[in-house]
Amino acid sequence: MTTVGAPSPTNAPPVRSPALLTALVLAVAGYQINATMLSPALPNVIDSLDTTSSAGGLSQTLFFLFSAIGQVTLARLSDYVGRRRMLLVTLLLALAGELICVLAPNIELFIIGRSLQGVSAATFTLAYLTLHEYLPPRKFGRSLGIITAVNGGIAGIDTVIGGSVADSVGFRGIFLITGLITVIALVAVHLWVPASGTATGRMDWTGAALLGVGLTGILLALNEGSSWGWSSVPTLTLLIGGVLTLALFTVTERGNRNAIIDTSVLASRAGWPLLLTTIFTLAGVFGMLNFTVPLLTQTAGEGYGLSATMSALLYLTPASALGVIAAPLVGHFGPRIGWRRSVLIGAVGTAAALVPLVLVPQSRVVAFAALAALGITYTGYMLTALNGLAVALAPEDKPGSLPGLNGACFGIGASLGIAVAASAVTSTSGDGAPTFDAFHAALWTGGGFVALALVTALLITTPQSEKN
Repeated sequence: MTTVGAPSPTNAPPVRSPALLTALVLAVAGYQINATMLSPALPNVIDSLDTTSSAGGLSQTLFFLFSAIGQVTLARLSDYVGRRRMLLVTLLLALAGELICVLAPNIELFIIGRSLQGVSAATFTLAYLTLHEYLPPRKFGRSLGIITAVNGGIAGIDTVIGGSVADSVGFRGIFLITGLITVIALVAVHLWVPASGTATGRMDWTGAALLGVGLTGILLALNEGSSWGWSSVPTLTLLIGGVLTLALFTVTERGNRNAIIDTSVLASRAGWPLLLTTIFTLAGVFGMLNFTVPLLTQTAGEGYGLSATMSALLYLTPASALGVIAAPLVGHFGPRIGWRRSVLIGAVGTAAALVPLVLVPQSRVVAFAALAALGITYTGYMLTALNGLAVALAPEDKPGSLPGLNGACFGIGASLGIAVAASAVTSTSGDGAPTFDAFHAALWTGGGFVALALVTALLITTPQSEKN
């Protein structure tokens, strides 16, 4: 995106591409490892803080919910204050959240810390916008693949370390590690990311507040509905209030020159099918990888009964490791074969990979193979192609509108998937410990989301650049 007063890719001052990319990789890693390293340690969080799987799921739900809100609000705010300054702010928020989680004596403070960490997901959209401003198209495609590879974790090493730390010293050790990486990222961004120009206008804080309240209400209702009762007053209040708030948000954004979300983009064929595909894909896969699979593989009796380390090594690491290889390749070939075609390949492959896992989750071999395949189909193809397609489909006069919305949909989808998976586990288990049937039900919800993603992917229009 080229904002008013910001250097364009053609007249930008010289930048050291390797240093810039290194700083941005460290910045997005500061957020991403907070997601992936904690996944195998989620059972340890539940035990150590003497809480329930529902509360543990809520901490993950809010983490990804605030990542969605951060993607929209902080990315838009960067138009007015600059990309580098906003990157530094997001990393400071992540560091504050990490310190809170290290010291948290209960699940309530832990949830606050996780929410602050979630806001730092804006580093992804900020990184894409920075790369688009300073790199030519060919370098942008390759760099996009590298940044996206981090979205699946650091080659699986982070999940193994997370599991090992959880087994040895507990989940708090994870946040000491992530805090150190965040500090390194802060220094790298300060030194190697150039200061960009800023746009005129003012931030749409009213739209940001309405969007945040509406999404929070809906997702909290989905996460807590099975515990409170779907017809209970709190659940219905949150759900109806969230829907009405989002409706009010839509009305207020129309005609607003500084709107945080361009409603015309939302209504176009270039917008809503892509955004729904992103939401459904993330809801299906993230709900499995960041909630259902860690609990299934570590629960004794009803699950596989593995340690956190073995769970991460066998069922989370392969997807991350293969994604690191696949994503840069997709970024390289995506502009050549077309971003829309790459999305379709990823959607079909992701659905095919999850079918055996959903049908026979009791087989450890099948689960291993299916989750490893996701490294190519999901982390490699889908995540990279969805980001590339958002850039290609964005209107020329508003190049940052669709990438920002798409980035927010990553957080919305992940939060939705975990909320639904946690609800499925809680409602099927009743008052006791999670059962195998509960895990199976959660896997079915993930498979359903992925099937919806395949349908909406077929509705995505082809970018004008790929029609020529």
